[in-house]
Amino acid sequence: MEVQFYKPSSEILKQYMEGFYFIDKKAISEVIKYWTFPNNYCIAAVYQHTDLILEENKIVVAASRQNNIASSLVSRYVRPIEIIQHAVTDEITIYFKPLGLNQFVDDLPEMFKADIVSFNPFADYQEKMAEIFNTRGRDAQIRKLEDYWLSKLKYNDFSLAEQLIADVQSDLKINDIAAKHKISRQYLNRIFIQHIGKSPSEFRKIHRFRNAISEKQKSGSLTQLSYLAQFYDQSHFIRDFRGFTHFTPSDFFGKVDTGKENVWFVF
Repeated sequence: MEVQFYKPSSEILKQYMEGFYFIDKKAISEVIKYWTFPNNYCIAAVYQHTDLILEENKIVVAASRQNNIASSLVSRYVRPIEIIQHAVTDEITIYFKPLGLNQFVDDLPEMFKADIVSFNPFADYQEKMAEIFNTRGRDAQIRKLEDYWLSKLKYNDFSLAEQLIADVQSDLKINDIAAKHKISRQYLNRIFIQHIGKSPSEFRKIHRFRNAISEKQKSGSLTQLSYLAQFYDQSHFIRDFRGFTHFTPSDFFGKVDTGKENVWFVF
């Protein structure tokens, strides 16, 4: 599936959003199925004229006769999510960086209790999303989308959580990170679950997996790649890849175009 991934033009939003893409409604002759693979973003998707079914590790999209707005938030997944599209409907999907969505939405800990949830964070959300969908011209849509999210910005202080994320992305042991910040491992885990929706160890595993994808072009072999991405050994590398993708590393890199902003596998 080909989509254009946009980076925010706002320097403020760049701190909190990795980017977003639009999909325009079009006719299809058969059902489209694809997998999207684990990452550490919070992914907010909104659809127009769509019936949305959210299940464990599965999202089903179908056309609706209703003039409606449907939306979802994916905050955590450690297995591929299967997307089944019975119709290609108008869609906007935003990738929020870790702690990014927290700068706009207050009740995320409640939303983080499930991996995939319906997402209607503000009283005017559906109305404004419909307005953006009905705006002519991609540039105008992007301006309205960015202006809307800027209007919801709160500037919350997550300095401790930001430091903890940086340490978890390094090769420091989890116990040493807790000791460095003079907190218990249990409290460290609580901060991650509350503000990021996953544990530090899970966050680290996904970070390594995504780092391996981004480092693939620089490595001469999968063995070299496993060490570049900070895996302990080849068996660790293969085990994590199988868990996150259902493929071995060699099969994954042979089947999936990892040079794109969005890494998915159509089947």
